[in-house]
Amino acid sequence: MKDDRVYLDHVQQCITRIEQYTAAGHEAFAADTKTQDAVLRNLHTMAESTQRLSAPLKARHPEVEWAAIAGFRNVLVHDYLGINLNRVWEIVESDLPDLKPHVAAMLAELGTP
Repeated sequence: MKDDRVYLDHVQQCITRIEQYTAAGHEAFAADTKTQDAVLRNLHTMAESTQRLSAPLKARHPEVEWAAIAGFRNVLVHDYLGINLNRVWEIVESDLPDLKPHVAAMLAELGTP
């Protein structure tokens, strides 16, 4: 198993990329399939990285909705035809800004290698 920092770094990078890709707003996101694909890819990578975090780290941070992230990952992987882009936008607009400081706090808690 890799160090939790590796996966938290991936999560943080994905959030940053999604922020960059969606900076132009909902209308631009809705109109551009490349942006949609890039956001979905980074959400998938982010969710997959959270799946690989250690159980003790997740247990110390129950404020993060780990099960919801895992559930969304399963939709991305197994029910990709059922992806609702409005729900994706809600995640981008509401859930990622909430997750971002928790990831930063976990990285700070783990310190530098």
